[in-house]
Amino acid sequence: MITKKVNNVQDAIKGIETGMTIMFGGFGLCGIPENTIAALVNTSISDLTCISNNAGVDDFGLGLLLQKKQIKKMISSYVGENAEFERQMLSGELEVELTPQGTLAERCRAAQAGIPAFFTPAGYGTEVAEGKEVREFNGKMHIMEQAFKADFSIVKAWKGDEAGNLIFKGTARNFNACMAGAGKITIAEVEELVPVGTLDPNQIHIPGIMVQRIFQGEKFEKRIEQRTVRKRA
Repeated sequence: MITKKVNNVQDAIKGIETGMTIMFGGFGLCGIPENTIAALVNTSISDLTCISNNAGVDDFGLGLLLQKKQIKKMISSYVGENAEFERQMLSGELEVELTPQGTLAERCRAAQAGIPAFFTPAGYGTEVAEGKEVREFNGKMHIMEQAFKADFSIVKAWKGDEAGNLIFKGTARNFNACMAGAGKITIAEVEELVPVGTLDPNQIHIPGIMVQRIFQGEKFEKRIEQRTVRKRA
């Protein structure tokens, strides 16, 4: 069995260079690769194109890379919780490509499956469709969307083994599962790394063939993006 285990996050991010395109898994602040993002913040890498459902918040997640001006372009579907993102976008410092959430997920999944492009009705008749091929299927207009081309996919899982097999937990399964294997190299950051044969094969969400590097994170803050509580009586 080929082991995909690397010793630490610094070994995991070797080869990531200025100007690359990187996918980051997670949904809001749930299931994001916290350790890997923090490691990238401590480098001089810049001009990144980041593909992510969201852009984090001002002081956490991809917001940390935005603060250091390491991101040149964001491809996202929801960016409403980050004031620095808004400032950079409105000032023209940051390129932004807003994409319908389902389309974003399918562009990841298509890359994972080796499908170069697909047609979807989402976005037809809006700015999303500008410059894209349009076709009619069953009396409905569709636009062609291309699969993403990323140098690295960085995902976060609950458990993984040294062969790269992954299990996600709860909401963290959003975007992590479809991004694994969608980049040329997939880095998996896990809460618990176990020996091969430990995981129940019936519970594995992503097979190790889609992962090139895996390591166990040192700590996870697991912040809550919007905390809503019931008022005391």
